[in-house]
Amino acid sequence: MATTEFDTSLPSIRQLQELIKQTAVIELKLVTGDLLIGKIAWQDPNSVCLVDDNNHQTTVWKHAIAYIKAKG
Repeated sequence: MATTEFDTSLPSIRQLQELIKQTAVIELKLVTGDLLIGKIAWQDPNSVCLVDDNNHQTTVWKHAIAYIKAKG
């Protein structure tokens, strides 16, 4: 079910906000097994936007994410 509120008290939300602020390159693994690499441009209660090296934006539903890991 989609969330309508953005709860900044949650550690996962704060962690993503910090990765956005740092413009950190991350690995985003999907539950399908696909691996995406890039920088998180933004997040909302339901999704994140990942920008790759070619500046292509991909919007990913949060429920499709297996894990997010900072590279480096």
